[in-house]
Amino acid sequence: MSRAADTRLLVCIAIGQAIGWGTLFSVFPLFGAPMEAELGWTRTEINAGLTLALLVSGLAAVPVGQHVDRHGGRRILAWGAWLGAALLAAWACTTSLALYWGIWAVMGLAQAAALWGPAMAVVVATARDPNRTIAGITFVTGFTGTVFVPLGAALIAWLGWRDALLALAAMQVIPGLLALWLLPQPPPRPPGAARAPFDLRAAVRRPAFLGLAACFAAHAFIGIGLGAHAIPLLRERGLPEATVLLVVALHGPFQVAARLALFSLGRRVTMRGVGRLATALTPFGMLVLALAPPDLGWLVLYALCWAVADGLMTIVRAAGTAEILGREGYGAITGALSVATVLPRTAAPVLIALIWEGAGGYGPVPWLLTGLAVLGAAAFLAAADARGTPSPSRSPGQGP
Repeated sequence: MSRAADTRLLVCIAIGQAIGWGTLFSVFPLFGAPMEAELGWTRTEINAGLTLALLVSGLAAVPVGQHVDRHGGRRILAWGAWLGAALLAAWACTTSLALYWGIWAVMGLAQAAALWGPAMAVVVATARDPNRTIAGITFVTGFTGTVFVPLGAALIAWLGWRDALLALAAMQVIPGLLALWLLPQPPPRPPGAARAPFDLRAAVRRPAFLGLAACFAAHAFIGIGLGAHAIPLLRERGLPEATVLLVVALHGPFQVAARLALFSLGRRVTMRGVGRLATALTPFGMLVLALAPPDLGWLVLYALCWAVADGLMTIVRAAGTAEILGREGYGAITGALSVATVLPRTAAPVLIALIWEGAGGYGPVPWLLTGLAVLGAAAFLAAADARGTPSPSRSPGQGP
């Protein structure tokens, strides 16, 4: 592919992913209160929809990845986006809790088909410089919440929650059009005998795969757990509300700055090196959170370490997997890695809440997160150094 084709790929995937994550994920919490008020459902019943989607999305990741490996990702990205649009419209019309849960169970299929996994498989398969392209995509998608949370709130205030969902459904049509009409065609397969089918069972038994699975699972638990509990955890320390909100709000800008720095470095870094940095910063940040006094300076240091690590790990999960495990069977492998994160993602908010209740506060939580971060860092080092993994010189980010 030419540089222009890489740019076209970056723009199409970045816009499609920003809209997809914005409409199918980021705005979900905004609809709880108005639905509760109109329909009388409990907050737990409403949030169960998203939990169902996360479970289905994780279970569907492997077959979706295998489909992308065999047939490419353009069509599945398009159909996943349009399925998501149809489900948003169906959500706008529902008055039945059972139907609402059914919609969100199917939404998990739409998320698996339209969001990160197949999109990154397309980039790895077609980009001239996947590492830099992925870094550029994550720089754009880092602003998803910044754009769609206030947009969703404004639509609800202006149109009501049902018509707001219809407006979001109309937006969600756009990623499908981008995927089908504007994404570049994947390069043709070289002539010759058909290759043997990819052996996923053998791949998931490799030490490098197991190390990455453990690392990503630990990181998912930390990320989802902090997403659900960071604000009450910081409030418990007696900080002013403005300080709490500032520390949480710094995550986005620090994360985007880290991705921009990585995009600027381009081919001068390897994903192994980036992963080592990110997995070292994570336990350091959690340790700062555990030991820090209620002082803004220390908490900004925690926010910096965690946000940089989190921002870089998004790229490592995509480009680092290709560098360490290779391109063959990339869709199936990344799907299997997604399955490994399903339980940590769904269990983290509940488990941390149980710890808070049992301990009478959040005191043990940062230490738990520190321990998980240390285990995640060790697992990544083992994966990066495992024998039989592709060498950095053969990384997709190094070009042909």
